[in-house]
Amino acid sequence: MRAGSAAPLATSLELGPMSARVSSKSFGSMSVRVPPAVAGQRIGLMGGSFNPPHRAHVAISEAALKRLELDEIWWLVSPGNPLKSHSDLAPLDERLAQCRALAVHPRIKVTGFEAELRNVSTVVTLSFLRRRYPDVHFVWIMGGDNLAGFHRWADWRRIASLMPILVADRPQWRLKALAAPAARALAKCRVPDSQVPALALQTPPAWAYLTLRLSPESSSEIRAAGRLGSSKGSLAKKS
Repeated sequence: MRAGSAAPLATSLELGPMSARVSSKSFGSMSVRVPPAVAGQRIGLMGGSFNPPHRAHVAISEAALKRLELDEIWWLVSPGNPLKSHSDLAPLDERLAQCRALAVHPRIKVTGFEAELRNVSTVVTLSFLRRRYPDVHFVWIMGGDNLAGFHRWADWRRIASLMPILVADRPQWRLKALAAPAARALAKCRVPDSQVPALALQTPPAWAYLTLRLSPESSSEIRAAGRLGSSKGSLAKKS
């Protein structure tokens, strides 16, 4: 099958012990708008709510582009993380606009196509992209904080079998991440530093831990600071 062509549509996607129900209208459909890609490209995928995006997202992306010799990185802005509360989640359009304003690097692409899939499960998203672009070398990128809880993700072993994974170091998470259940289970699949530039070409499961200059910024802390600022502003008006 040539890159860019869609595989036959299916009414459901069987994902190991979990059967993810996706409508035949959306899964594999060319009507779902994703960034263009061509056979042989190396593309990093960084998913999340980006609520809000910040400089650490950019730093990780730029480091991955360089170290893994990637052609592009796609920021997959999710409608919402199923493992997190949505009480303070900004609208998708607002987060997409913030990401595009911040990600000025020409090889970082921002997309919100998961909303068109009507699904927020990572395993479904990655399976969709593998079906849409079977000849593209994708790499899933996540932070060390995500690796620490990766074993709680829906069908995490299936995710690891779909494409190589790059784990980006995050402040105060390295030891917890590398001691986590998923890291221990996949220990034999860890790629040595000397092979990191070719990670996108590795047969999954394969993963690497990327050490980089750490940024203390996080979306949750930025939101907390925003709430604190709003609270102080309200108190000032009342006094």
